[in-house]
Amino acid sequence: MRFVLEVDLDAGALAGEHRAAELGRILRYWGGSMKQVPLAVGEHQDLSDSDYVTVGSWRIED
Repeated sequence: MRFVLEVDLDAGALAGEHRAAELGRILRYWGGSMKQVPLAVGEHQDLSDSDYVTVGSWRIED
């Protein structure tokens, strides 16, 4: 089983001058919320920046 997280660094707020701060925010938010997610093959969610623009996703694959 594998956890895959993909983020487009040229999308939404990540494309701006605060790219590193925005990526850090996304990673902290999703890292903290993973304890509430069933870690099973097929689970997935979209990732949003601080403006609620979809900039990536994570998924659990076999």
